[in-house]
Order: sequence, then C-alpha cells, then structure tokens
Amino acid sequence: MKYIKFYHLPILLNTVLIILFCTVLPGCYTLTQGMTMLGYLNQAIPLEQVDDEEFVKLVLDIRRFASEELGLAMSKNYTNYVELDRNYLAAVVSASARDSFRRHEWNYPIVGRLPYKGFFNVEDARKEREKLEKKDLDVWIRGVDAFSTLGWFKDPLFSYMRNYTPSRLADLIIHEQVHATVFLKGQVQFNEELATFIGGEGSRIFIKNRYGEDSKEYQDMFTSDTNSQNYIAFIQELIAELNVMYTSNISREEKLLEKDRIINNAKERFAAEYENLFTNDNYRFFIDLPINNAYLELFRLYHAADNFYADLYERSGSDLPTFIAAAKSITARGGNPREQLEKALGIQ
Repeated sequence: MKYIKFYHLPILLNTVLIILFCTVLPGCYTLTQGMTMLGYLNQAIPLEQVDDEEFVKLVLDIRRFASEELGLAMSKNYTNYVELDRNYLAAVVSASARDSFRRHEWNYPIVGRLPYKGFFNVEDARKEREKLEKKDLDVWIRGVDAFSTLGWFKDPLFSYMRNYTPSRLADLIIHEQVHATVFLKGQVQFNEELATFIGGEGSRIFIKNRYGEDSKEYQDMFTSDTNSQNYIAFIQELIAELNVMYTSNISREEKLLEKDRIINNAKERFAAEYENLFTNDNYRFFIDLPINNAYLELFRLYHAADNFYADLYERSGSDLPTFIAAAKSITARGGNPREQLEKALGIQ
C-alpha cells in the first residue's frame, strides 16, 4: 500500500473479501470494522513524507533491525502513516466467566477462534460489553495501539506513535512483526506469548545496540521494564490465588464472595507495598481499578506465568535470531508448539 494504493491486493478485492466475511459473522461486524480500516488505510501517506525526520529514521532503523538482524518477515508494514485524532487505534473487548478463568471466544474467518473482539468505535465496544454482561460474564474493554493484519493489509503507523519512547516503538513494531512472521491458527496463547517475549527482548537489544547500556534511553527502559515486571508478578500472584479458589469445591455463590474478598485484600496489600515495588506513580491506578476475571485473563494470555520463553531463551544460548528461526519452523499441525520450539532449538 504505497501512495494510497494496495500493491498486495487491489482495494476492490479487499472490499469483496470483507463483504464475503460478513456472511460468516452475524451483524456484519467484519464489514463495519473492515470498511473503517480501509478508510484509515486510504488516508495513509508514505512514511518518508511525514514531517518528523527523527521519527522516520527511528522507524526505518527498527524495521531494518527486525528484518536484517532478527530475521523477522520483511514486509511493507510500517512504511505508511495515518493521522488520527486519538491516542489509540481500537477498543478491544475481552470476556471471561465470573467464577473461573474460562475465556469467552469469538470465531473469525481465516484466523479461527480468538479471545477478543475489536471495534474502531468505542460505543460499539460498550454495546458488546452490555450484551456479554447480560450473559453473566466479566468483561473488559481496553484500547490497543496496533494489531497485525497478518499480511492482508500493509499495517500503517499512526500519529500517536510519534510520542512513544524508542523502546516502546521498537517493542510494538517487533511484536507485530512476530505475528506477521509466525502465526498458528487456533494457538492464540502461544502466538501472543511468543510475540510478547520477542517484542520485549528485541526492543532491549535494539536500544542496547543503538544507544548503549549507559544511555538514558537504555536506563529508562530498564527502569520501566523493572516496574512492569513487578506489576505483572503481582497480578500473577493474584491470579494464582484466585485460581486455587476457583478450582475448589465450594459453591458458585461462595466463589463470587471469596473472589471479592481476595481482590480487595490484594488492593490493600498493593497499596501497602507500593513504594517497595515501583519507582513512580504509574501503577497506582490498580487500587481503584474495577478488577475482574476478564482483566486478569489478559495477563494469562500475554505473559507466561512459568517464564517458559525466557528460560528456554537462556538455555538455548540467548541468541534471538536463532530463537526466531526456530519459531519460524513451527507448524500448526506439528503438535504442541512449545515442544516444537524446544525441539527446534535442540533442547530436550
């Protein structure tokens, strides 16, 4: 998609595909979202025309690093730019049972079942939440700043990304390029955990190589990562405590009451331990957050509680290009993707 044209597929064909998908999903959800995305894509300009030389150079460097140094798929992703009047791309709805971490999933053409549903209009996301809550589900809406179209379109950059730190921008681009490189239908947990790990580690290496370990950019990233890891660890402890209770033999009513007690106790503990865990105020929001299973389930989806990927990475020599090459050999029909990755890396 250069100069507002699709080179991978003609605009007409893309539109026809979206309309065909509409017959699979009731309410023409795909048509509505697809046409909005097409509208954004048709507003895109080539990255080189953006009046921000520093941003353009950084994006081009991250893309080159992801492709040439890490071995991720080379594509035209992030070579175009769209101006938006908000700081997120879409509102994404997730849902879970109220008394367990059983995910609610939606079925999509081509990619299969996924535990989230995105809307470009936040009011549509809120309507979806209302429908799901009537089914007695916990629901969460979050803003996302990017997603991979897995090669159907050439994913653009958006104007709010110009305010991102180099490490955040690198993490985002590398994360989404992992999806464009390795995507196993029906393995959403593996897809997201893998992209999250490679995005984080790839960003760290990029900042270290480009700015140096003594740079402000690297030190700021290190501090931010430490705070983030502490928050994730706290949430994972809360999830583990709830999961023990959810798998017990007490009644559903008792589980819901115990759930509230555990979450409230966690908030009190979080407030008491805050200064020992964090170096800034960026995570104080947790104390007033209406925590539910849908929110917690997102951490189960994106962050491996057993540190499988970090441990495997270290055991295999901490070489990210080799790690990515092994991941590229995994197939949807090859069985457990984690076991395939271990085998491809020569780890028994």
